[in-house]
Amino acid sequence: MLVDEYQDTNRLQADVLLGMKPDGRGLTVVGDDAQSIYAFRAATVRNILDFPASFDPPARVVTLDRNYRSTKPILDAANAVIGEAAERFTKDLWTERASEEKPRLVTIWDDTAQANYIADRVLEEREAGTPMKQQAVLFRASHHSGTLEVELTRRNIPFVKFGGLKFLDSAHVKDVLALLRFAQNPRDRIAGFRVLQLLPGVGPTSARRVLDTMGENAHPFEALKGVKVPQRSGEAWAGFVNTLTTLAAIRSAGRARSRLCGTGMSRIWNACMRMPPPVWPIWCSWNRSPGATHRVRNS
Repeated sequence: MLVDEYQDTNRLQADVLLGMKPDGRGLTVVGDDAQSIYAFRAATVRNILDFPASFDPPARVVTLDRNYRSTKPILDAANAVIGEAAERFTKDLWTERASEEKPRLVTIWDDTAQANYIADRVLEEREAGTPMKQQAVLFRASHHSGTLEVELTRRNIPFVKFGGLKFLDSAHVKDVLALLRFAQNPRDRIAGFRVLQLLPGVGPTSARRVLDTMGENAHPFEALKGVKVPQRSGEAWAGFVNTLTTLAAIRSAGRARSRLCGTGMSRIWNACMRMPPPVWPIWCSWNRSPGATHRVRNS
C-alpha cells in the first residue's frame, strides 16, 4: 500500500491507515514534513513525523534530497528556512543546476500592487532582450491569477494561461461585462441577448422579443417597463430593470468613466444585493452567501 502526500493527512486518516496495516508490512508513505501547509483543513504534520516510530521495528526513512526543478540559490534559501523548524526530518536539498541569480524577497502592499510589479518586470525583461515566451509566472492555484490577468490585459501584454480559464473568459465575468455593455448601449443585441437569458423564465425567444421591442422605442430602457415578461421572472424582472436604469443614469450623468471602478461598482453591488434572492446570485455570482442559488454556465 502506497500513500502519497502523507504530510497533508489528518488524524482520522492516519488512524484508518494504521488500523489497516498495524504492523506496517507492505506500507509506504511519501511526503515532506517541510511542505505541511494544510493545518487549516485539519491536516497534522505529526502524522509523518511520528510515522517511523509507529512500528516495531521502526519504519525505514528514505531521504530524497536531490531536486531537479530549482537552481542552487533557490535551494540554499529553502534550506535556510527549513533549518529553522523546531522538529523535522534532517535533509539538505541539492541540485546540479547552477545559477548566479539569487531569489528576491519583494514586499508588496496588496494584490493590485503585486500585479503592477509583475507587469513592470515583464516589460523590463522584454526590453532587456528576454522574449515574453520565455517568461512565466507561477501560482499556487488558478484563481489566484485574476488580478494579474486584468492588469496584463489592461496593458495589452499578451499572455497564455495554462490550467483553468482566463479570468475574463469565465462565465460570471462575461455575464457582468455583458450587463455593463448593455447598460452602456441598449442597442447591443449580443450583450442584451446574453444578459436577458440569465433571468428565470427568459429563453432565446423571449429575449429576442424584448430586444425587438427595445429596438423600436426611442427610449429603450423605458420600453422595458411595459414589456410582457414570463411569469417566472416575477420580481427578478423589476430588479433587472432597476439595475439597468441605475447604470444608465450614472452614464448619462457623465460619471460612468470616473466612477465605474469606484462608487459605480459599489452601486452595482448594492443594486444586486437589493434584488430578491432569485436575482442577485445571477448578477453577483461571486457572492457565496448561505442559501444562495447559483446558476452555472459553461460559456
